[in-house]
This record gives sequence, structure tokens and C-alpha cells, in this order.
Amino acid sequence: MNENIKEVCLLNDSFPPLIDGVVNTGVNYTKVLKKEGYGVSVVTPELPGADDSGFDFPVFRYPSVDLRATLGYTAGNPFSISLQRKLAERDISILHSHCPIASNFVARQMKGRMDVPFILTYHTKFDIDIRNAISGKLLQESAIRAIVESVSSCDELWVVSEGAGENIRSLGYTGNYVVMHNGVDMPKHRVPDSEIAVATANYDLPQDVPTFLFVGRLMWYKGLRIILDALAALKSQGFAFRMVFVGGGGDEAEVKAYTQELNLGDMVIFTGPIRDREVLAAWYCRADLLLFPSTFDTNGLVVREAAAFSLATVLVRGSCAAEGVTPMHNALLIDENAASLAVCLATIMNNKQKMKELGQNSAEELYLSWDDAVKTAINRYGVVIENYKMGKYKSNRGDLFQTSGEMLDMIDRIPDRAKKLVQKLDSELNDLYDF
Repeated sequence: MNENIKEVCLLNDSFPPLIDGVVNTGVNYTKVLKKEGYGVSVVTPELPGADDSGFDFPVFRYPSVDLRATLGYTAGNPFSISLQRKLAERDISILHSHCPIASNFVARQMKGRMDVPFILTYHTKFDIDIRNAISGKLLQESAIRAIVESVSSCDELWVVSEGAGENIRSLGYTGNYVVMHNGVDMPKHRVPDSEIAVATANYDLPQDVPTFLFVGRLMWYKGLRIILDALAALKSQGFAFRMVFVGGGGDEAEVKAYTQELNLGDMVIFTGPIRDREVLAAWYCRADLLLFPSTFDTNGLVVREAAAFSLATVLVRGSCAAEGVTPMHNALLIDENAASLAVCLATIMNNKQKMKELGQNSAEELYLSWDDAVKTAINRYGVVIENYKMGKYKSNRGDLFQTSGEMLDMIDRIPDRAKKLVQKLDSELNDLYDF
């Protein structure tokens, strides 16, 4: 137990009931921190329908705009004065942001008010998201520069893989980073066959044909076209199989339409998102291989989730998700195209023993629990706090978006009408910077 750590404040632009890999990270950080005896709080944007009453730690939500229908997330206003005052009343030892947009701005403001260090974990290749969401090269470049500036403001940058570090460096970041791997919340175990049968009962899954699995958001940039084109090639060659997609996402309608266009409707199953972790575990146990040909993901938690159930994964050679794997030992590697995936599957799909061997090796060598991952992070928190006390980090107190404690105290004393004008200005600043 590190006595220098009183409370860790975790900040993320998304939190339950939203579901994605970064949300999963935040939830499991809270669980392990609480179990280890540390205080924890969460800061996240407001979300319609969110119910935080079931959490045994405080969740502070600040005003936001719901953009899930168009962009898949909520956009928070990080200049909430009331939020900053609530956080300032707490005995926070370190701020840990998991998103370089709104969450980082809140952390930057609170760092100056509370005089504590803040860490950012860089999870996602934001340049890809920006290019998908924003048209116009000039606007894209401006947004990317803003991301790099935001990333550069933290006291210590953590990345979930070397590839994630290389990505932010390629965008102009010049500082150092620490690789801090994410874990998974599923313990190693085998779901009983009876429970697998119940979880998969409503689907056409013959026992004598191989079953492939994809788990994640149904977005084209996760390699879904590679999967579907490879399966179409296999079907044309007379191979029998089933492909199960677990998840939803912005490209879901297009993915389903393309599946029908390829005449794969009788071999491909879409379950939708599965929130029950034991049901998801049953699917991992039912499958013969996980297909994850994504070069977008910086980590790929699903690879370690699959390993918890001795399920091996097919990955793109050189991708972040493929870091640390050994080909034909604990994973299968392909080139980033459908032809390579089709050859890989045609070679292995009827060799049940080899797929089982790969899965067993992945369980022994690739699995990482959240307990172990967060305990490593806690040790690093202690180092960061000591480094901060010794003045080893550059000061970011003068940056544009930082609001001093004196300014907040002054705002608290001015009339309500003036407060509304300040909040309106904050909102306009927010719009100006597309955050």
C-alpha cells in the first residue's frame, strides 16, 4: 500500500452505460484500485439514461452534447466550473486521464488548482477517427495538432503498446512514454458445455464445422471487409464454416448489407452487443478461432480475452494487437488482405488439434489479468508522484485552457447573471476548438 496515494481520479470521455475497450479499462481500474484499498473517483460527461447509483465510488458528470447518433460518443464541455469545485474538495493524489480531448482539459485545469500530477493513457489512433469524422485536410491537421498539444501537456504519457507510442510520435509528439499494458476482466476458465449450449441455442451452429468469432465494434476500419471477402473466397471453394460477429457500431448496416451481397447470409451470424460477460465467455469457448485483422486498434483487449478461454487469434502481421505473439505457436499472422486470411483459414480450419494447441499456448503466454495490470500501474503512480514532488516534470500551468484556483474563487463570488455569461463564453470556446 502506497501511503502517498490517497485517491486516484480517473477521467474518461465515456463510461457505462457506454461499452468499448476504454470504458472497460476505466471500470476495471476502479475495481482493482478499490480492492487494493485506494480511494477512487471518476469524471466523465453526462449521458442520457446513465445510472451511477450502483457504483461504490463517486462519479462526477459534467454537461455534454449527445453525438452518439452521428459520431458514436458524447462531447463534454470540459470547462464546467461546478465540476472543478467539487473535485477541488477531494483529497486527490493523482489525475489519470484516458482520453486526450475533454478529459485532458479537465485534468489540466485541476492540476493547476490542486498541484498534483496527471497521467494520460493513449489508447486510440485518434488521427484515424479525426480523418473519418472531419472533412478537409486543413481542419484535420488542426485537430491533430490540438491532440498532440493536449497529449504533450501531461506529466507522464502511458501507451497501451509500442505501436500506440509510434502512432502519437508520427503525429508530432516528441516526449517520452511508458508502455503500460491493459489487462482483461475475465478469469481463465472454461464455461460448462451446458451453458455454452444455452447461450448459443438460437443460432445455426453445426458441431462438425469450424466457428470463427469477431468481438468488437462493427466498423470497417477493424478489418471487417478483409474477413468477409476471405469468407466469400472460402465459400466459393466449398469450405463449410460459421462466422459470428458479436457487437454493434456505426457501420453495422453496411456490414450486414455487404454480407448479403457476398451471399454469406447462411454462414454469418450477427448477435448484436453482448453485455453479459458470461454469455460472451460462452461464445469465446464455442469458437475455434478469433479473427481480428485490425491495424486500427492499439492494443486489442479481445486477444487477451480470447486467451482466457484458450482461444487463439488471427492477427495482421506488424499490427499493435500482434505485438509479443509468436506465429504458429500462440497466434496466427496474416498480411493485411483477404487473400492472406483465406489461405490461413483454409490451412488451419480443419486441424482442430492445432487450433487447440495454439489456444492453450495463448492462455499460458498472452493472458494478462486486470489485477496484475493495475497493480503495475499503481506502482508507477508512486513513481510519478515522487517525480512530481522532486520537480522532474515541466510545468504546464500557463497553458491556454488552464483555469487557476483564484479565477474559480472569483467566479464563485460574482453575480449569477455574470456566471451565465462566463459559462456561455466557455461554451463558445468549446465550440471554437471543436471539443
